[in-house]
Amino acid sequence: MPIKTASQPASGFTSSAPEKSNIRWFVCALLFAATTINYMDRSALALVEPLLHLPFMGWIPGVAPEFQIIYHLNYAHIVECFMVAYGVGFIFAGRVIDKLGTKTGYAIAIAVWAGASISHSLVTSVLGFCIARIVLGLGESGNFPAAIKATTEWFPSEERAFATGLFNSGSNAAFFVAPILIAAVTSRWGWHAAFITTGSMGLIWCIVWLIFPYNTLRRGSTETQVNLAPVTQGGPIYSILARHRGFWAFFIGKGLTDPIWWFYLFYLPMFLHDNYGLDLNQAKYPLIVIYTAATVGSIAGGWLSGFLMNRGHTVNYGRKVAMLVCALCVIPIMLVPHMHVISPHNAWPAIGLFCLATAAHQGWSANIFSTPTDMFPSTSVSTVVGLGGAAGASGGAIFTWLVSHFFALHPLFIFTLAAFAYVIALGIFQVLVPRLGATRTA
Repeated sequence: MPIKTASQPASGFTSSAPEKSNIRWFVCALLFAATTINYMDRSALALVEPLLHLPFMGWIPGVAPEFQIIYHLNYAHIVECFMVAYGVGFIFAGRVIDKLGTKTGYAIAIAVWAGASISHSLVTSVLGFCIARIVLGLGESGNFPAAIKATTEWFPSEERAFATGLFNSGSNAAFFVAPILIAAVTSRWGWHAAFITTGSMGLIWCIVWLIFPYNTLRRGSTETQVNLAPVTQGGPIYSILARHRGFWAFFIGKGLTDPIWWFYLFYLPMFLHDNYGLDLNQAKYPLIVIYTAATVGSIAGGWLSGFLMNRGHTVNYGRKVAMLVCALCVIPIMLVPHMHVISPHNAWPAIGLFCLATAAHQGWSANIFSTPTDMFPSTSVSTVVGLGGAAGASGGAIFTWLVSHFFALHPLFIFTLAAFAYVIALGIFQVLVPRLGATRTA
């Protein structure tokens, strides 16, 4: 029986589908679980760090922590190995997934990072940790390209941002689950058990994913994207993509805004400590509130664009209005440096601004992640998402350098950049792609 589609020749994409299989929400649940495991695996190292004060890590017994220079350098090298591998992996992961297909490509990605996570428990040197983090970064780079491709294959246009927001909220859920789970297993079996536990969860997911008849069921579901002409026609895909304005709109958008999220992740605890004297134990409650807000924002941002489309608006209107709302909600973050002056002993006004900004970022992320599905055929979506992820990782490295040099003395400068990055990104996006719906050649 042929698959029924709602064609939209002007854009090349469906905006609604007459038949929708409810199994798509089970697929979304699997994507949520994978994303949660993804972030648990990468955060395990930071959570067990106090247990790594070991001789092979360069720790010198009897020396105060602030003077453990060799240890801190080794730990930094281990972290850097993951970040570099993660960024480089994005360049290739998307293309591999597009070639192999969602089911096979996703299974390979999570099997690689699950195995890498477990391998952490076997290392006995800094080099061993570095190798394990490199493989982990390469494997984890496949998560978002595969997940976005899956939403393209299972969800119609008006639901894609919402579905993306749902599974992307797994990145926040990990910050609730990981500390509790890892604390429980490490207290009983030591730091090795943390990596075995999170890695094993990935392998269990992989088994479920391989058993799930992804391709068979998808062929019986509603086709949600008309088969556009593959962008691979006419030469190597990377050179072809470089001539499409839609690719550059997404690439620049990710490169400008992803670094802001990394800034929040890495510097929020430091900011709360330096400005309000909150240690990690005291800061956990504000951090829980902030990441709860981020979860709500992820879902709400995706829902907003779908709501507008279901009210009769175009994909172009729905996506960009939702992105504009999110971009405007980030701007108040520039007031954070002033909060310490206004309320020097109460961190909650600043925390409130962080809540708004992180929620807006995740809402923005749900929508910008969906734009490749609005501009490119499913055969190229993972490639585009992967290259956008690489742009975000590169931008994160540049922004981290700026933060390291200016944050302590000039926090207003950093927060101003964070405040207007999204508005600038949306402006560039609008110039390059005045109307979503088809790729545009530069």
